[in-house]
Amino acid sequence: MRLLIGEVIERDDHPVIKKQTLVRVPIRLGEDVFSSGRISNARRDHLIKSLKAFRLLTEVYDIPYVRCCATSAMREATNREETVARAEMESGVHIETIDGEVEADLICNTFWTQDLLKDRNYLYIDVGGGSTELTWLEHGRRVQRDSFRIGTVRSLQSGIDPQEQRRLHTFLDALRAEHGRLVAIGTGGNINRIFKENGNRFGEPLTRKAIRNQRDRIASYSMDDRVKMLRLRPDRADVVVPAADIFLDILGHAGIDEVFVPKVGLADGIVYDLYMRKRGHVRYPHVEVVGA
Repeated sequence: MRLLIGEVIERDDHPVIKKQTLVRVPIRLGEDVFSSGRISNARRDHLIKSLKAFRLLTEVYDIPYVRCCATSAMREATNREETVARAEMESGVHIETIDGEVEADLICNTFWTQDLLKDRNYLYIDVGGGSTELTWLEHGRRVQRDSFRIGTVRSLQSGIDPQEQRRLHTFLDALRAEHGRLVAIGTGGNINRIFKENGNRFGEPLTRKAIRNQRDRIASYSMDDRVKMLRLRPDRADVVVPAADIFLDILGHAGIDEVFVPKVGLADGIVYDLYMRKRGHVRYPHVEVVGA
């Protein structure tokens, strides 16, 4: 769970999201939901305390526009409605539980904030705790997308569902058959960390071989040593290897040798979406929806 306070700076070619403050809290609703199907009272209370703190921070920073989105764990929780109702009542924060398609769209919003060639086609890959979103963009237009119940926390709790993995492979097979060689963009905190561990320069693609090497290197350390020696956060140390495995599976099956890592994600997409909606700007194009 994180709070991103961002400022959108307009440039001649595209807007840039400048991160003013980023606060992370290791709530991990998925640890409950992906094992028992429910959010426990203890984790619900932790969620409420965090939302209260986040709300106070937005007041201190005098933030005019706020949006709170919940993703896969909240979507699947059997006690979602009562959890959301109580959290909203006690924290004063409205919680929007978004589906996988909206999540993918918000992530793809970041396309227009990056120094990427806008006339190329890209496969967006976002690996989260409970789901993986794949989106195919052609010249900035979203042509295909899907959300898969494959994620890092989910894999730690219950493994990867073979049927869901086959569905993901079918999606990739169809893309590869139609378009041949694919170019990938990877988003999410784990691929960002692998990018950093590999020492890549900003804008330099991360190769599949490099992901494999970093995955094996990190996996060779114990959890304690990942925190002490590699200086990973505790809530990153246990999920970065499963994330690498998911990326390697996708890249390998799709025949993709390298991935661009712009170091943005869902939170950045939410900031950009808020900016476009609230300010009424049409200077920069949205990711156009095709065939929806």
